[in-house]
Amino acid sequence: MKGRVLIIAGSDSGGGAGIQADIKAVTALGGYAATAVTAITVQNTLGVFGVHPIPLDIVRDQIRVVMEDIGADALKTGMLATVETVETVAEAIDAYATGVALVVDPVMIAKGGHPLLEARAQETVRSLMLPRAALVTPNAPEAEALTGLTVSDLDGQKRAAEKLLALGAAAALVKGGHVDGPMVRDVLATADGVMVFEAHRIETRATHGTGCTLASAIAAKLAQGEVIEESVRLAREYLLEAIRRAPGFGAGHGPLDHGWTTRERG
Repeated sequence: MKGRVLIIAGSDSGGGAGIQADIKAVTALGGYAATAVTAITVQNTLGVFGVHPIPLDIVRDQIRVVMEDIGADALKTGMLATVETVETVAEAIDAYATGVALVVDPVMIAKGGHPLLEARAQETVRSLMLPRAALVTPNAPEAEALTGLTVSDLDGQKRAAEKLLALGAAAALVKGGHVDGPMVRDVLATADGVMVFEAHRIETRATHGTGCTLASAIAAKLAQGEVIEESVRLAREYLLEAIRRAPGFGAGHGPLDHGWTTRERG
């Protein structure tokens, strides 16, 4: 086991996204996952039926005690939900995890359409989380919300990724799953330039938790010492295979097969 990842995010009672997907992804890639739960959601593959934020002092204390004892080689944030939670997490990172690489997945809307971040919190994510991010991983709608740019094609993805760097992120991965076309292209912008990763689109309803899974897989690889570009490449390979092997559970947006690597090793 190599690479400690502290995941700061909300739970998913259906097990396909959120903290549950994050733990599975990090574990499947050989890392160690610790957590600070920001909210408890009531959800399954059909949608989100309730969101219950965790008290702010408990969010902060989870981060504190993990960092004071276990430590972390990378951090990953997911669902933060409210302005106050974003502010608390930013303060706790500065207090207890300064210098640790942070992957920010700016979770805003669930697959079924339920908002997971207050509209007024978008500016707080922009001002507090982006400057702390080693990498931010928005999908096209999230990139539009953060940058104010239209992200409907590859050029839009590139412009948004570069704008996210200008807003303070050290690197930005603007994902292309929401962009029409037979190929899915993810655009990675760093100080060294822009890279495009592409793969044939997989026609499936098993898309629940793909964003959480990818961001946590990248964090696991960063925690294990890989550079950003290689972390993204390896995480995408893991995610694509998890989608291909999806178990078909549920009647809605189904979960992935996070554990496929453990069976391969066995």
